[in-house]
Amino acid sequence: MTPNDSTSPTVRYKLSPEEEDRLVEAEFQDVLAGYLSSNHRKKVEIIERAFRFAKEAHKGIRRRSGEPYILHPIAVAKIASQEIGLGSTSICAALLHDVVEDTEYTVEDIEQHFGKKIAQLVAGLTKISGGIFGDKASAQAENFRKLLLTMSEDIRVVLIKMADRLHNMRTLDSMSPNKQYKIAGETLYIYAPLAHRLGLFAIKTELEDLSFKYEHPAAYERISNQIKASEARRSAVYNDFSEPIKEKLVGMGLKYEAKARLKSVYSIWRKMETKHVPFEEVYDLYAMRIIFECDDQAKEKAICWQIYSAITDIYRLHPERTRDWISNPKANGYQALHLTVMGPDGNWIEVQIRSRRMDEIAELGFAAHWKYKIGEGDEESELNAWLSTIKDILDNPEPNAIDFLDTLKLNLFASEIVVFTPKGELLTLPNNSTVLDVAFELHSEIGMHCIAGKVNHKLVPLSHRLHSGDQVEVLTSQSQTPKPDWVNYLATAKAKSRLRQLMRREMAPVIEQGREIYEKYLADNSITDNNSVITKVLGTLRYDNREALFTALGRGEATLPDYLAKSLRPASSSIFSKILRPLKGKKSQNTDIKTPTKRKVNMKETYVLEYDEKNGHNFKLCDCCSPVPGDDVMGWVNDDGEVELHALSCPRASVLKASYGKRILNTRWAEQSGLFLAEVRIEGIDRFGILQEIIQMISMHLAIDIRKLDIEAEKEVFHCDLAVRVHDTKVITDLCSKLRNIRGVQRAARVNHLE
Repeated sequence: MTPNDSTSPTVRYKLSPEEEDRLVEAEFQDVLAGYLSSNHRKKVEIIERAFRFAKEAHKGIRRRSGEPYILHPIAVAKIASQEIGLGSTSICAALLHDVVEDTEYTVEDIEQHFGKKIAQLVAGLTKISGGIFGDKASAQAENFRKLLLTMSEDIRVVLIKMADRLHNMRTLDSMSPNKQYKIAGETLYIYAPLAHRLGLFAIKTELEDLSFKYEHPAAYERISNQIKASEARRSAVYNDFSEPIKEKLVGMGLKYEAKARLKSVYSIWRKMETKHVPFEEVYDLYAMRIIFECDDQAKEKAICWQIYSAITDIYRLHPERTRDWISNPKANGYQALHLTVMGPDGNWIEVQIRSRRMDEIAELGFAAHWKYKIGEGDEESELNAWLSTIKDILDNPEPNAIDFLDTLKLNLFASEIVVFTPKGELLTLPNNSTVLDVAFELHSEIGMHCIAGKVNHKLVPLSHRLHSGDQVEVLTSQSQTPKPDWVNYLATAKAKSRLRQLMRREMAPVIEQGREIYEKYLADNSITDNNSVITKVLGTLRYDNREALFTALGRGEATLPDYLAKSLRPASSSIFSKILRPLKGKKSQNTDIKTPTKRKVNMKETYVLEYDEKNGHNFKLCDCCSPVPGDDVMGWVNDDGEVELHALSCPRASVLKASYGKRILNTRWAEQSGLFLAEVRIEGIDRFGILQEIIQMISMHLAIDIRKLDIEAEKEVFHCDLAVRVHDTKVITDLCSKLRNIRGVQRAARVNHLE
């Protein structure tokens, strides 16, 4: 929490000072009780001292909800201890994590009272306080860099920061709507994937669900209700499926726990959105998880495969969905054996097989390793390798802050493949990695001189995409030099960062020459260089950044035309508009919607979105998602003071929320009398007259204005892309429903920004 979070409290309850004190003491005793029941060495005295110190330091300060501020660090300490599994040093740091930032005490005071290690953790937490992102792109990258550098120094800082963020998300209802959007967006953009990468599965799932709850409250409530309503039917299906398996396991003499693991609300929604299916058609709502007890770690693998064999004796196995994470654990330490079989109802069901040790590590992440130490550093080797990769990138950071974040996110979000060197060494890489990624992973010099590769002893180009289990040999030549288009072949953050660094070094003289041409052009036309000017130039000549422009000028591939000088003198949009503009090359589909009327915007109030074809409108639609009334949307105030409208699930919205939170507006639709453009995709079995039926139903029976119709038939099937003008999402839903009733139409769904 930041100091601002403790001002202007919205008091929710009234307790006497004595009652508040009893509440605080009870919460702290709960932390102590959990710690005393753990496997950690018992250092109660220093924890109690840290609590008394923090309680005194935060005396009189309250959170926005009205509760005493000390309850927040107590809650963070409880999460760190009981949900992540950290010990006394981390508990103390969690209790003290806001003292330096919010009070007059210094890191030196902490060190004097509690020693160097706790002081270092508190200093690390203070350094990355206030969220990963600031208000400017450069500040974002700097804070993110601090977080990851701190991670490489002491992973506990990041684990405590995760606990801090989780508690803030659990208490987010006391914040204003625009703050909720910013914090939820930031959480989904960085913290949830970071938790996943660190193996904190339970925390990752809760962060995703809480973010979803505040971004899409109606959808969250609807899916939650649908889950409750379908519980009885789900339980019956699960019982029919699991009983024969349980009988087998009992016959094998295993001590085990079997349960149905339900997909999270967020993951169900993502599947519904990306697959264009209703809740009823999300068949893999749950997986069966079998957790067996085993005191001897050496026997775990054999037992997993015995259970696998028993299940495949009962049910038909899906041949392409077996995942052996025991022999090759994920980079975050996850181990389990997954298989997918066909249940009695004809649907595929995933079964996850784990030992108790594997299950705790999967849920708690690396913190659980301390409970199961089997050798010096063995179980943290994969994580340490990843941390060193991150540090390697940070030593050579991207000059562009947005590029820098995107480069790092490559490794945060990526699913993984496992490949082998000719000597049998294992490399864990993001999905879609190439031979060139392997070359850079081995060494930058090998990457620079890579000419091709051998995959499974077959000669392939350096752009060849790899699959799990491939054996990869890299071929090099001293005459080879890196090429700019190599960046299109790379999936790993390390390789992209290294290649750009090498290319910058090689292109430095050309870029400098281009810079001189640009500066001379401005001087000759009496134009002062600033963000508005460079944005106008980049937009007109269609270059992404200064470096690309200067390179083209230096090579003679571009010139600065005389007519451009006139338009550079008036003020134009800033660099932020350039960085966050909609995707290049896409013309606005909402051509009927003109420039919005400018008006003073109150950032603290809910902004009412008004639009009718007579009186104009007070917002600007963006091509990246093209929302219509009925969609969950947010407003963003651009540099020109206009309110840009984005669907909450639009990827642009994620960046805006995480990066420019102070410009985010809570919005609601007014009663509309205007029409908005929406796209629908139709697929089906081709037959004579089906197109005529589709058009007749839309234009005549539903009286909907068609603006575009592209249809393509190949053999027995057809695909149709349709653009129509509608008042709201209800019209689209009704349209898709009626289209699906036409004989031959297999699918009709709105095209959205998640595809």
